[in-house]
Amino acid sequence: MKLRLSIVSLFFLLNGCTSLPPAAIRNIPFVDLSYQTVNQDINAYKDVPIRWGGVIIDVENEKDFSLVQILFYPLDKKGYPYINKKNEGRFVIESSDFLDPAVYKKDTEITVTGTIKGNIERTIGNKTIQVPLISATAIYLWPKEYRYNYYGPGRYGYYPPYPFGFYGDPYYYRGFYWPYPYRW
Repeated sequence: MKLRLSIVSLFFLLNGCTSLPPAAIRNIPFVDLSYQTVNQDINAYKDVPIRWGGVIIDVENEKDFSLVQILFYPLDKKGYPYINKKNEGRFVIESSDFLDPAVYKKDTEITVTGTIKGNIERTIGNKTIQVPLISATAIYLWPKEYRYNYYGPGRYGYYPPYPFGFYGDPYYYRGFYWPYPYRW
């Protein structure tokens, strides 16, 4: 019995450790600034350390640096982008490392820590816009499995996927599972 309890507790301990992002993202100090605040007056926030995230749109590699264009989403407490919320705009990160477009694929969730460097022009269709430019100090690409395990496909709300159901399940009522038409 004690062996079974220790195996179960070890499973939960190891499972909890794997869901956090690496220390490179988690332990870097940053100022919690919203996208709208920075975008209104970018010059007032130059050289301010921030942590932003979102979904990769495009990767451009130049001779000495790489630029990654990201669609901004607010982050949760672990630093994962809330992709179910409304995006607020775009920003670009600059890295002195070569960022391979095969690794930094389109529609991949990303979290970046760095400092605000200024504005950069981006052309979208026939329109040219100014977006914030971030000098990246740490970049974390979220694995696709994280989204599946954290949100669960077809679930109601942000419940983790439990094998025996959860409180958001439409068949679960007052502690019991009922056939759907006979819930009351």
